[in-house]
Amino acid sequence: MHRPRLHSTFLPLLLLLLNCSCSCSSSATEKPTAYEALQSYGFPVGLLPKGVLDYDLDESTGAFAAYLDGSCSFSLEGSYQLKYSSTISGRISTGLLTSLKGVSVKVLFFWLNIIEVRLLDDSLRFSVGIASADFALNNFYISPQCGCGLDCPDDDDVVTRSPLRLPGRHPGALDRS
Repeated sequence: MHRPRLHSTFLPLLLLLLNCSCSCSSSATEKPTAYEALQSYGFPVGLLPKGVLDYDLDESTGAFAAYLDGSCSFSLEGSYQLKYSSTISGRISTGLLTSLKGVSVKVLFFWLNIIEVRLLDDSLRFSVGIASADFALNNFYISPQCGCGLDCPDDDDVVTRSPLRLPGRHPGALDRS
């Protein structure tokens, strides 16, 4: 008498079900991108250059690290040169980045580390310790690209400048153009 071989038909079915349940559960728990995480603290995406590979965030302390595929530098509007290390770290809370490491700006002939970024009503205040400067928030709605900043001739991305939506603020509150 021939007995049916349950294991030969059951095993592929079990593997298929396990694969489906794993992929369904992983999509429900995917972590947000580094840019989405930045926005959840009220910051615009343009604080980070394009190409962040991954990040770590301890939500209880605000300690974070963002990882690029190597160092990155570019000029903005021909006047400021920025440089990002392959790892950018610090502490984040709503509207405030502190203890920053890995981001510097060239002022005259010197590279100075940006150590703090503070969100004001319609601007961002960048501090290098001994001095700070405010820049309009609408300058940071899009992420710059390593090498060419915001003036990339072969940029295939469709860039739309849309108003930044901050939690708890009226959608039109920052649109002062």
